[in-house]
Amino acid sequence: MSQVVNTLNGLLAWELTSIDQYTAHSEQYADWGFNKLYERISHEADDERGHAKLLIERILYLEGKPDMESRHALPNADNVPEMLSADLDLERKNATALKAAIELCEQHKDFVTRDMLVGILKDTEEDHAYWLRQQLGLINRLGLERYLQAMM
Repeated sequence: MSQVVNTLNGLLAWELTSIDQYTAHSEQYADWGFNKLYERISHEADDERGHAKLLIERILYLEGKPDMESRHALPNADNVPEMLSADLDLERKNATALKAAIELCEQHKDFVTRDMLVGILKDTEEDHAYWLRQQLGLINRLGLERYLQAMM
């Protein structure tokens, strides 16, 4: 089970990075007056906190120690399209890591952890990443200025 715990700690690093990134981005949106973006991205940070909590609980159940220090590098994004793209990239990397972790859990016959990770993956792909792709598509179709007006 130590391999599963190590993998869960790797996933925890993605979730903690997501919390940091979404919190920074949401506050930047608030500062710029894009209240709709602030609300949605702040909500995403809350979702990531929920994912992190699930991972921490499972690590503790498996008698491991949660690694609360590890993070991935935050992007250098200075405007709305760059920030949304960076968030989408983060979600895609997290989804890739989740899929590998799900496979590992299946190999170790840890189906409880597997099911938890499938739920996180569903949220990652079908909610977070999908919404971010939609926003980038809207920017392409409407133009940045119109999109930003709609986000005020």
